[in-house]
Amino acid sequence: MIVLQVNEITKSFSGTNILENVQLEVHQRDRVALVGRNGAGKSTLLKIIAGEMSADSGDLIIPKDVRIGYLEQHSGIDSSLTIWDEMMTVFEPLHAMERRIRALEEQMANPEVYSNPDEFSRVTAEYDTLQTEFTNANGYQYESDTRSVLHGMRFYPEDYDKQVNLLSGGQKTRLALAKMLLSKPDLLILDEPTNHLDIETLGWLEKYLVGYEGALLVVSHDRYFLDQIVTIVYEVARTKVKKYVGNYSTYLDEKAKNYERDLKRYERETSERKNIEDFIQRNIARASTSKMAQSRRKQLERTNWMDAPDGDERSAKFSFSIDRPSGNDVLTIDALAIGYADKPVSKNLHVRVYKGDRIAIIGPNGVGKSTLLKTIVKKHDFLAGDIRYGTNVQFGYYDQEQATLIGNGTVLEELWNEWPMMNEKDIRGILGRFLFTGDDVSKPVTSLSGGEKARLSLAKLMLQRANTLVLDEPTNHLDLDSKEILENALDDFPGTIIFVSHDRYFINRIATKVIELHSDEATEYLGDYDYFLEKKQEQAEFHADHTATIPSQLATQEVQQDDEKEKRRQERRLTRAIAEIETEIATLDEKIAHLQSELEREDYAEDHVKLMEIQAAIDLLQNTHDEQAEQWLELQDELEQL
Repeated sequence: MIVLQVNEITKSFSGTNILENVQLEVHQRDRVALVGRNGAGKSTLLKIIAGEMSADSGDLIIPKDVRIGYLEQHSGIDSSLTIWDEMMTVFEPLHAMERRIRALEEQMANPEVYSNPDEFSRVTAEYDTLQTEFTNANGYQYESDTRSVLHGMRFYPEDYDKQVNLLSGGQKTRLALAKMLLSKPDLLILDEPTNHLDIETLGWLEKYLVGYEGALLVVSHDRYFLDQIVTIVYEVARTKVKKYVGNYSTYLDEKAKNYERDLKRYERETSERKNIEDFIQRNIARASTSKMAQSRRKQLERTNWMDAPDGDERSAKFSFSIDRPSGNDVLTIDALAIGYADKPVSKNLHVRVYKGDRIAIIGPNGVGKSTLLKTIVKKHDFLAGDIRYGTNVQFGYYDQEQATLIGNGTVLEELWNEWPMMNEKDIRGILGRFLFTGDDVSKPVTSLSGGEKARLSLAKLMLQRANTLVLDEPTNHLDLDSKEILENALDDFPGTIIFVSHDRYFINRIATKVIELHSDEATEYLGDYDYFLEKKQEQAEFHADHTATIPSQLATQEVQQDDEKEKRRQERRLTRAIAEIETEIATLDEKIAHLQSELEREDYAEDHVKLMEIQAAIDLLQNTHDEQAEQWLELQDELEQL
């Protein structure tokens, strides 16, 4: 059954087409994603479908019995009701039905009705019909469903009596999402639903949406979320919409294949067109070949030549470099307590950061992740404990609120005021790499969108050339293309990275360690996000094994089994760490060998400065090689002692 059909929809703003002849179709239980760059028209299309905005032309076909639920980006609930009462407004039809059922029960108990066979028959017939409708409408389950959804959105029974208008912005957004889920529309339209959700809540939402009975149409920049949920992807680009079957990763693979195919065809047609144009140019003036040239000109005009394929749109291009490397020990945190006004949000934190680490800090909202980053870079005082910094550690800090954008001037002035010795051409060149060109550099910083502010903050971060990047939600406000550019830049970064992110795809791509922050400790996992999930599952199984009630005669055997499990876990951890170091050592060996071959080049024989630079680079790599080899030996010894 089709729940939505979009036919030839066109929408323009100020004479410029945003969407042109868009075709889109959603069937019952479809899981559909709209993807594309910021400003491509995704949210505009959702607003048109939801009836929040009119199209200039085209048709929108929605069956009359289809209910649509639409949750805008950054939307929230503003109500004087309590959380529970606000959720109950979703079920007002059920409440009315319930009140009518109670009234009928009173009538059936009335002697006057009971003694009148016709009246009693009428009342009982209506009662039976309503009971069936009430049951089919989930009338005996809606309160349980409400508690389940509220719990998934991290609202607990002690929160139910809180007034909605006293909640934070993020809480109001989560509550709006909870209310929309409880209303169970036939077509659920969500614009960036993962904003303001921590990782645990994201996991719950994914499971809920996988089992959702209706259809889903979603805009999201969370690639992990899209991979888990959607089965159809519509890409919005260059005013058009193109359909791909599969999840986000499948869409990327298919798009890459299509681009390579279309690029070859485009190059072939471009070459053919150029040959025809050359023939016309050479032969149009000759009497003997003029007719042939005219014929070719008509052919040139009649042919529907292919446009350049999608995929060559401008992208930001940048990389992070450092002035000088830090020492091997970057950061040591012992018994740290962080918080505000002598009220800790997290305490007893012990963290070690070494050169080259890529550490993701995760945990529920409110546990102090951003506070920890601000404390590390000395923008916030800690309440107790100790932080020790290593040699030559230089921090580059990215604030998710873009608080590092301190000026009230233009984009150009934002950089130039902090780096006044750079000339204007170089500043403009750097801004161009972050997609600020022409008149863009004259925009007031205060007028920039979230994505533009994010790119400007990254430009400032790049200029700092710090050896340790501390990043708070760096992928917020970035579209999917910009996220990939940032990931590539961080992949090539030669220093240390400590970051907070809810983007699980990003964590998987960047992190080599995950630190889960709790209110009373920090737990380290040696791997990416998927490895963290694997270990959490193992811990849950281990805990379940230990808390289950077992016959006493099996207790000793189970403890032995648990010890064996733990031993195998340790072996896997050490084997993984050893393999990672071996890979790093092999890479270092290749780099050293390459540089040593550079020393033997004849054209460098008399260039003593160049030879000294190469030797210094070899020495630096060799020091790292020796440190890795020593760590490898320590891990091997630990593995042999198990």
